[in-house]
Amino acid sequence: DIPWIFDVEGEAGFRKREAMLLDEVTRKRGILLATGGGAVLSADNRRLLSQRGFVVYLNTSVTQLIARTQKDKKRPLLQVDNPREVIVNLLETRDPLYREVSDLVVSTENKPPHEVAREIEEKVRSIN
Repeated sequence: DIPWIFDVEGEAGFRKREAMLLDEVTRKRGILLATGGGAVLSADNRRLLSQRGFVVYLNTSVTQLIARTQKDKKRPLLQVDNPREVIVNLLETRDPLYREVSDLVVSTENKPPHEVAREIEEKVRSIN
C-alpha cells in the first residue's frame, strides 16, 4: 500500500522499491506497463524505459489532474492543504522528463479512456 510505504520508508524508500520493480518488469516482453508519475525522476528509470519499451506519455492539464485526483486518498504527495500547487510543481519537473523518454505523447484532456486507447492504437499502428 503506497501510503504505508511513504509513512514507513518515506518517498526515498518508495522510489527505491519503484526502481527495482521497474527494472524487473521492463525485462518482460509483450506487456503494457503503467508507471506512477514519479517514475521518470530517476535517470536510471528513464534509461530503462527508453531502452526496453515504447513509451507513451499521457498528458493532461493541471485542471484535469486536480479533478481526477481530488478524492484520491492514496496519493501521499497530494495530501496537503494546496494540492494544486503540488500538481503544478510536479508537472514542471516531470513533464520535460516524460517528453525526453516518450516515443508518443497523447493528450487525455476531456477524453474518455476508450477514446485515448483508440488514439494510441491508431498512432502506434501508423508508426509500424
